[in-house]
Amino acid sequence: MKKLVFCADDFALHAAASEGIAALAQKGCITATSVMVLSPRWPTDVTWLQRLRGQIDVGLHLDWTSEFALNAGHGMTLPRTMLSAWLKKIKPAQAKPVIERQLSDFEHVWQAPPDHVDGHQHVQQFPGIREALVQVLAERYGSTSTRPYVRISQLPPLQVDFKARVIAAMGAEPLRRLASLHGVSCAPALSGVYDFEDGPISYAQRMNGWLRTSPEGTLLMCHPAQSVQAGDSIGQARLREYRYLDGADFQKQLKARDIQLVRGSSLYKE
Repeated sequence: MKKLVFCADDFALHAAASEGIAALAQKGCITATSVMVLSPRWPTDVTWLQRLRGQIDVGLHLDWTSEFALNAGHGMTLPRTMLSAWLKKIKPAQAKPVIERQLSDFEHVWQAPPDHVDGHQHVQQFPGIREALVQVLAERYGSTSTRPYVRISQLPPLQVDFKARVIAAMGAEPLRRLASLHGVSCAPALSGVYDFEDGPISYAQRMNGWLRTSPEGTLLMCHPAQSVQAGDSIGQARLREYRYLDGADFQKQLKARDIQLVRGSSLYKE
């Protein structure tokens, strides 16, 4: 069977996201989730993950661009963050304490290191942030076997998407090289990138294509929620994803493609 890792992003963004992710994990529909620890919901929503401890990977969704990050004092909008990173205005020395704080916020609540680290809107690979991230992971977690693995936001070779190419151009390969140099494991490729629209191509059709063209070990991401929350710009997409992943058709697709969903902590660190 082809082994893939399936990660739901944005746990603790709001109640509908946290409840939906926990429900999917309980049914075995996902094998990982990434937590927005700057959210005031994290210390309470963690209860939904406690019963899943040891069953799924729980990691840090490194945040520079959400309202939570803005309220924390270091955040910027995504365009400003991208521009600042591209112009090398984000210095590793400035990024390092921000990363340390978010790791500490994760560990204080979860009482264990994260299984992985990725980034809200893929900031983990932006210039200045990626150097600080790899340095912190190498210094903070002594053994390579206990270090969190890192998401590389780069599509598999058979998948083509303009949005994904822009994401990868912000530093996928440099992050991969840095991580390898410092003994930090990486997910080899990222699938599940789309514009969150449900136009001519449905989410089910997209999923079929992702499963077909994702090679062994690919990390597939999703953003499900049980309901649409006010102010959530992709709320309708979250609900569509949840309903599909919670249904029988998704399981049929996995079986038809002979795919096994596994945890990255076991796959990437073997």
